[in-house]
Amino acid sequence: MPEILASMFVLAVNDLASSRRFYVEKLGFTEDFSVDGWAFLSRGACMLRLGHCPEAKPMSQARDHSWFAYLHVRDAAGLYKETLKKGVEIWHPLEDKPWGMREFAVVTPDGHRIVFGEELPGQSAAKHASKKA
Repeated sequence: MPEILASMFVLAVNDLASSRRFYVEKLGFTEDFSVDGWAFLSRGACMLRLGHCPEAKPMSQARDHSWFAYLHVRDAAGLYKETLKKGVEIWHPLEDKPWGMREFAVVTPDGHRIVFGEELPGQSAAKHASKKA
């Protein structure tokens, strides 16, 4: 059966240098490669491709549709503390959710929102979904 082996999020950003600094300095990504108008970043299994689009409407103007990723992490509480120390704008604070995940969300300088979630011990989002079925 065909399968998806990896994922990369492609984001239009108004200021490539500023956005690159945010992801590297504030969220702990590494710049793997860059070419004119593009930065390729990664942290663990998450890969980003930032494209310099100075004329693009910033996602901050599309408040209801600005999510781009839900990232499953290990140690959500530790990552939350790390992002707070670095002054990252928090969209939703760290909280245990009824669907079995410990989550928090951040806002990037371009207005994109990222949710970070960790499965609670003894919980499973799949278990909660099957109870509703």
